[in-house]
Amino acid sequence: MGKVADESEYLRTEVALLQFSDANFKPPLSPLFIHIHDDHQTDTTSFGSESEPSSEQQQNEQQQHPKDEWLPLTESRNGNAYYAAFHILNSNIGFQALVLPVAFATLGWSWGSVCLSIAFIWQLYTIFLLIDLHESVSGKRQSRYLFLAMSAFGEKLGKIAALFPVMYLSGGSCVMFIITGGGTMKQLFKTLCENHNGTTCDTHSPTGVEWFLVFTCLAILIAQLPNLNSMAAVSLVGAAVSISYCTLFWSLSVKKGRPVGVSYNTTLVQQEQTLVKISDILNAIGIIVLAFRGHNVVLEIQGTLPSNFKETSKELMRRGVTISYILIAMCVFPLSIAGFWAYGNQIPSDRGLLTAFPQFHKQQVTKFSIGAIYVLVILHCLSSFQVYAMPVFDNLELRYTTLKNKKCPRIVRTCFRLCFGGFTFFIAVTFPFLPSLAALIGGMTLVPLTYAYPCFMWLAIKKPRTRGIVWCFNLVLGCSGMVLSVLLVAAAIRTLADKGLNANFFKP
Repeated sequence: MGKVADESEYLRTEVALLQFSDANFKPPLSPLFIHIHDDHQTDTTSFGSESEPSSEQQQNEQQQHPKDEWLPLTESRNGNAYYAAFHILNSNIGFQALVLPVAFATLGWSWGSVCLSIAFIWQLYTIFLLIDLHESVSGKRQSRYLFLAMSAFGEKLGKIAALFPVMYLSGGSCVMFIITGGGTMKQLFKTLCENHNGTTCDTHSPTGVEWFLVFTCLAILIAQLPNLNSMAAVSLVGAAVSISYCTLFWSLSVKKGRPVGVSYNTTLVQQEQTLVKISDILNAIGIIVLAFRGHNVVLEIQGTLPSNFKETSKELMRRGVTISYILIAMCVFPLSIAGFWAYGNQIPSDRGLLTAFPQFHKQQVTKFSIGAIYVLVILHCLSSFQVYAMPVFDNLELRYTTLKNKKCPRIVRTCFRLCFGGFTFFIAVTFPFLPSLAALIGGMTLVPLTYAYPCFMWLAIKKPRTRGIVWCFNLVLGCSGMVLSVLLVAAAIRTLADKGLNANFFKP
């Protein structure tokens, strides 16, 4: 009987956690109190007055389910608009933007600019939808994308739709940072130890696995900061270095001049089959839409902001998004246009400007200049790792607090983060070719989560007038996002079938 009672209590606690874990119990913003009755009936929600709840109510809530103050995403809610801007810049701008000129090489000046502008406006609109959905009129706050999806679509459908995308865009992004950061460390070492006669010290160079390990150790060391709000300084560094290396790449590329034989004819003229042309166009569009990321951590970033009657978290977050996206636009548009101007259709398709600049201008710039850019890329990978890993840390601690009904001790928190670092390192070493699958997996995860789900969730929660302008607009936009996801996945599969995959397991 004791075991049955414990299991029943655990189930009731789990349900309460999933439904109300992100409620703000502190009046006057939220008079939403949660009661889990002793008679094991369905949980009920009562709307009380704006007065402070009694000590008996507080004690009951404390015993029934963990509060947000226990979890790293919402442990500290004293952030501000600038902190939010730092986190958004750190999580959005990245090395994936360096591949944007490759899309222009396929689409050309006009269509490349049009597609980039549409993608920029589209994903900016869905960010504002998520900001609006974060906090309800009653004061309940949804600081986790998965919980918002479950609230909008229902628990079962919400998990099916959002669980894998959220998990991949958090843990999978960390694996990508290890692969990119570790690989850039290896390139930095080769650049600095290269002799004047062109020979390098390859025989003394650490292996790719060793560089991955160095990067992972540094990332997990920084990850010991307790919560997302405490990482504002790390995100500031990440934002600064990402803006810096994006600006350096396009400005130096323009300053050093174009290589001989640069052409601006699109790569489509080289293809004769219509199916191949369509596939190349979709892949180019995929590069553009996948260049914008970070929607899976927008709600988590907003969860670090305070909220009261005078100024809710929505106003602060909108201010932070406005600041950050002005800077993002100042990075991605010049990077795309100037990068294509500098290299035309000769730009390498694998890593874009990260490969093109040292390849074409190696003799025109010093080792220090190239090395400095590599250092900026490494610093950004380390700082972005922290933001994308935080939802994983939060989920691990959420499981612990659900089972133990107490705050996660410091030693357990450290063990969780060490284990996550070891797991991501193992995945990076096992699948070092994961960037080659970015278009395929990104089409299944990032595209619907960024361009489609926010529209559907807004319709499900806000319930605008059926067949009204707003209703039709969001429905069409959401359906377009799902269609785009299917097309990009199909194009990625066709490309992999045509060109193959260099599956170098355990050989980074």
